[in-house]
Amino acid sequence: MNGLCDTWLGSMIIGGGNWLLDGLTLLALGVFGTAPTDSQGPVTWADYNTQVVLIGTSCLGFAAGLVGCFALLRRQALVGDALSHATLPGIAAAFLLAEFFGGDGKRLEWLLLGATCSGILGMWMMMQLERLPRIKPDAAMGIILSVFFGAGIVLVTIVQQTEAGHAAGLESFIYGKAASMLRRDTMMIASMAVAVSVVVGLFFKELKLLCFDEGFALARGYPVSRLNALILALVTVVTVIGLQAVGLILIIALLVIPPSAARFWTNSLGPMCWISAGIGAMSAAAGAIASAWAPDLPSGPMMVMTCSGIFAISLICGPARGVLARLARRRDAAGRRT
Repeated sequence: MNGLCDTWLGSMIIGGGNWLLDGLTLLALGVFGTAPTDSQGPVTWADYNTQVVLIGTSCLGFAAGLVGCFALLRRQALVGDALSHATLPGIAAAFLLAEFFGGDGKRLEWLLLGATCSGILGMWMMMQLERLPRIKPDAAMGIILSVFFGAGIVLVTIVQQTEAGHAAGLESFIYGKAASMLRRDTMMIASMAVAVSVVVGLFFKELKLLCFDEGFALARGYPVSRLNALILALVTVVTVIGLQAVGLILIIALLVIPPSAARFWTNSLGPMCWISAGIGAMSAAAGAIASAWAPDLPSGPMMVMTCSGIFAISLICGPARGVLARLARRRDAAGRRT
């Protein structure tokens, strides 16, 4: 019985993946005049690398869209931008340290560990700057973003001058390269997406209250500072895990654009989270496949452009706050007054 269920589920997944790829192929033929291909020929869902990239990018987009809802409502969306830029010196430093001690500086685990440490340091320094009387939050974010990114560029330049640095591939963390994802990378991203979803589900009521009425949450005895730290921790996890696929410059797009688009479709936080997660997953998967049409283009910008297209559609056609819906409500209100 389990074998039949697995066979049926596998057939559904492969069929759905081929349907998506067929649609993208038709779009590519209409826009570019060519079908998506890689070095082995036409891209199909049956290809192992295609499955790895699609599943990994979809899970990343899902988690980013989900966490981005709370960051957007807390007006902390650009914190992810400062955090992502703050990870670059950690990536380069981790490579240099690993090579110095005789290890493999290209191992993803070491690079992500360095990115995490550098990102946490950047967040801590930003919070300390915000406590100063004459430093506003936006100024603190700008300072951390520029200083850490500048330090990262210097360290990356040093890395490229080493014997193994020219083949380190650290530039993929700047612009993203989803095609280089391995099975272990996909498993890591999928595990992160599950963990993020579980945490959001467990603390959804508290996070919802924090986003809409922080004063009331504080009066009811909720640990506001810890809940705020939880949101920042979720943003940190998503940012660090998504560096390889999207890049540190554009990871902020998956945290901001999907929830912004979702707000045009609903006025409720619960549906907004699901819609945002769905938009993030679809955008990431479609962008990763679209990058196969033009191998010279990194996957990060393709994901962002796909996500931006969905945002434009939501802006115009969203039933809750879209342009057409607002015009219709204004016309109905004018008709009732007359």
